[in-house]
Amino acid sequence: MRLRLAQNVQSSRPLMDFSGLGLSQPVLRALDAAGYQSPTPIQAMAIPHVISGRDLFGCAQTGTGKTAAFALPILHRLDALPRPNGKPASSAPRALVLTPTRELAAQIGASFEAYGRHTSLRYAVMFGGVGIQRQIQTLARGVDVVIATPGRLLDLMQQRAISLADVRVFVLDEADRMLDMGFVNDVMRIARSVPKTRQTLLFSATLPDTIRSLAQSLLNSPVHVAVDAVSSAAETLDQSVYFVDKADKRSLLAWVLQDLQIDRTLAFTRTKHGADRVVEFLQKRGFTAAALHGNKSQNARERALDSFKSGKLRVLVATDIAARGIDIEQLSHVINFEVPNTPESYVHRIGRSGRAGSSGAALSFCDAEERPYLRSIERLIRMQIRVVGEHPHVPAQKSDSDRAPRENRQPPQHAGARRNGGGGGHSGGGPRRQQPRRDDHLQSAAHAPRDGGAAVQQLQAASARGAERPVKPGFSSPSGRRGRAFAR
Repeated sequence: MRLRLAQNVQSSRPLMDFSGLGLSQPVLRALDAAGYQSPTPIQAMAIPHVISGRDLFGCAQTGTGKTAAFALPILHRLDALPRPNGKPASSAPRALVLTPTRELAAQIGASFEAYGRHTSLRYAVMFGGVGIQRQIQTLARGVDVVIATPGRLLDLMQQRAISLADVRVFVLDEADRMLDMGFVNDVMRIARSVPKTRQTLLFSATLPDTIRSLAQSLLNSPVHVAVDAVSSAAETLDQSVYFVDKADKRSLLAWVLQDLQIDRTLAFTRTKHGADRVVEFLQKRGFTAAALHGNKSQNARERALDSFKSGKLRVLVATDIAARGIDIEQLSHVINFEVPNTPESYVHRIGRSGRAGSSGAALSFCDAEERPYLRSIERLIRMQIRVVGEHPHVPAQKSDSDRAPRENRQPPQHAGARRNGGGGGHSGGGPRRQQPRRDDHLQSAAHAPRDGGAAVQQLQAASARGAERPVKPGFSSPSGRRGRAFAR
């Protein structure tokens, strides 16, 4: 299979509005009501091809607008096409969207509902963790578009509650995450139940060989569109790392959260049990926090997410799987409580903040065992992450054999010092993307000495004498909210 690469979005492209993409008036009215003015690069590239009926292989991170890139042209096409045999909407949808998680399915369903508000099309979201009977009843009333997770869709197929015989457009969203979660056999089984004469759209944030093989088997002469490679992070996002012993991470998190400019924080752990333990720790110290992971019931997950979005919760602690596709406006901070063991996951995590041009910050707590993961992340993003060298939980001094060579040691940047001298942790213009070079105050995070250098030794000596603990870094707050104090 040859993938034809569409126009490179990094080149200059004149701005256009959605009417220039050939979308129908009902869809354009919905976009106008939602305040959408210009398409994002992935939308501008993908929508004309999808309208024309081409198969498409899209590579784009979450937060780039790819849901609209497939939802808008699907609504345009279905609204103009007569239903099979002239029959009304039935339990045989004409478009099927497969997605890996419940949260992402609900988010995509809400997008279809908003974009299709001026059409007569019907939509349904199907996922596990809730009763199946109500979903069966919804299908029986008739649907045009189904958004589903693979497991629940197979359950519905087994009970003969849904037919895929009329599917005209088949979408695989977050395909790489579906394969990571072990859904490859389910996906192939569903694909075999969809008519061969269909349009297939596959979207993935990464392009491993498994995804290329999946595209090879499912797509027919596709157009390939790619924007925002997985190695990139928003330029408005400030990245930093704190070296800390594993046992001190929770205490470090509580110390960091004393900064009231951190109004809403999404913290990532590797395991469900780890997320629960962090939440329990924070709650005992007076922070409003909740966990989001696969062991939680769907109602509990929805309550936690709604409370976080509304500001009732200050900290949401999530695993990677549960957090995939979550879209939270004006999220000020992302904290990697545990550094991910795959560098691509780091980019996905920190991409929850600094979205749509707003500023944000990504903090990582790195223990000794996670140093190799950090080196892999720096290689992927092609930059050195700033080290915060002064905090109350700097790791204990290691033996000389465990330190970096003396000539490579540099004093850590004071956590409260601006790049231009004095003030808060970031420059007055908001967080800036770090340049991949060394200067007088920056060092490679992955190769920083574990004992923090001479400055950290002085810090530890001061702490032993009962001196005042170090000033906590002044984090940047997003989009015009700088300087405002937020209550817990």
